[in-house]
Amino acid sequence: MHQRRRLLAAVFGASVLAWLPATAHAALDVGDKAPDFSTQAALAGKPFQFSLASALAKGPVVLYFFPAAFSEGCSMEAHEFAEAINQFEALGASVVGVSRDDIGVLSRFSTQVCNGKFPVASDESLAIAKSFDALMQYRPDYANRVSYVIAPTGKVAYSYLSLNPARHVQNTLAAVKTLKQKAGN
Repeated sequence: MHQRRRLLAAVFGASVLAWLPATAHAALDVGDKAPDFSTQAALAGKPFQFSLASALAKGPVVLYFFPAAFSEGCSMEAHEFAEAINQFEALGASVVGVSRDDIGVLSRFSTQVCNGKFPVASDESLAIAKSFDALMQYRPDYANRVSYVIAPTGKVAYSYLSLNPARHVQNTLAAVKTLKQKAGN
């Protein structure tokens, strides 16, 4: 009996330790150059070509990766971003979500969950997530839930990694406010 408990404790402990590094820090550090990319995206159900460089030319970009459209946590997070979009825009920032879903799924998601307020981009090959080192460690066929604030210079100003969708919006909004204050605008 004691041997079984020790084995269970060891397995549980190892699984917790394997999980902790994935949630301890975001993949790219503050100050790192964000990888540039262009991909299909959808806004209010309409597909278009999204370019990070073009978005950054207009101001800071909140780029957030999410595992799967229409899942509970991803829907909650997207809805919260949609609710806060006016606050981001008032600070000159844009928001884009990225997942491995195809453009058809994301077109529906952009309308039904994002309320047509911000684009969601398709990363079916996971090349974008890989370039941001944003794949789940235990499910590398999905993007992890990680949010970045990228300054107009293309450098990461803030990053936050947590599978819990609850604080991504408030944290990135606070980071955009700080970025704006530092820029003196």
